[in-house]
Amino acid sequence: MCSGFYLGCAASYAGLMENTDKMDVFLTAFPGLEDMLCAEAQETGFADATAVPGGVEMTGTWPDIWRANLELRGATRVLVRLGAFPVFHLAQLDKRSRKFPWAKTLRSDVPVRVEVTCRRSKIYHAGAATQRIETALREELKVEVAKDAALCVKVRIEDNFCTISLDTSGESLHKRGHKEAVGKAPMRETLAALFLRSCGYTGQEPVLDPMCGSGTFPIEAAEIATGMQAGRSRNFAFESFASFDASTFADLRRMGPRTEPNARFFGSDRDTGAIRMATANAERAGVSERTNFHNCAVGDVERPDGPPGLVIINPPYGARIGNKKLLYALHGSMGKVFAERFSGWRVGIVTTEGGLARATGLPFLPPGPPVPHGGLKVRLYQTKPLP
Repeated sequence: MCSGFYLGCAASYAGLMENTDKMDVFLTAFPGLEDMLCAEAQETGFADATAVPGGVEMTGTWPDIWRANLELRGATRVLVRLGAFPVFHLAQLDKRSRKFPWAKTLRSDVPVRVEVTCRRSKIYHAGAATQRIETALREELKVEVAKDAALCVKVRIEDNFCTISLDTSGESLHKRGHKEAVGKAPMRETLAALFLRSCGYTGQEPVLDPMCGSGTFPIEAAEIATGMQAGRSRNFAFESFASFDASTFADLRRMGPRTEPNARFFGSDRDTGAIRMATANAERAGVSERTNFHNCAVGDVERPDGPPGLVIINPPYGARIGNKKLLYALHGSMGKVFAERFSGWRVGIVTTEGGLARATGLPFLPPGPPVPHGGLKVRLYQTKPLP
């Protein structure tokens, strides 16, 4: 039996393409954090969102898809399924892809590229399948097919079933559109948002990152607190679809904050260049009045005035940046600072090394799942409120 977003065996080819009200949508997520993204999607109004390996399945109209791209902070991409059909050989793929109603969604004047994957099917050669789909697009839609085209048609052939989807996002959604300056090992905004959620952050408390780099955690926390749309400053692939309605989309997009938070958001770093980057990024993001960045080493960090909140930090792991042996001493002193100065605050540390987390001496809960980040696997270690 096959099921889910990519397979959809119960749905007929014709039925899928006639259903103009609701479509199958797939939100890609960092492996290990699918449940966090699912919770966000449900809170954002996508009630039927369901976590599956690799992401979240749900249904939605085109405006729902546009809103998902605009508002979801943890999704990497938003894919929409255009249709699916059984296929057992290349000649059948050629015939059915030529009859596929491409023009309902794609424009002939916007170049596309095609990505095909094949698994457990009689059609096993992805290159040959790609050639058939590209030929159908060229000859039936009269569209240019180019390897470097921004618009991507994704084709998955699995268990002799072909599913055709579109990437509605374009560039990865972590590219919010206002972060121009980044450090050596930047935390992606999408991953930062999911780690903040994993720590129980809801926007109602202060957040501090004592190794803030380009400011991702404080800026993301400030945007969450103000209700700003994640994708307000960027463009999306769906804006070049035949199905796009610019007027409706303009009504969905909000550039400013929704609420005015009481909490403030702090970042510090011993690198003066990092502080300049973080300050500039916060200014572009429109949260400079709610964030505060200053230059100091982690050992000199002081607890901000006001109620307790969340300390969250992505320190060097030693795999690419820093000497791992020296990092144990750094983590030890860092843990001492938090234990002595941050009573009532929770602490979250992102690291590849459980030993580094334990070197802090902090009372961590069981770590979160391993999550891919920059070619490594990281985990989130977090505490309850410190005594």
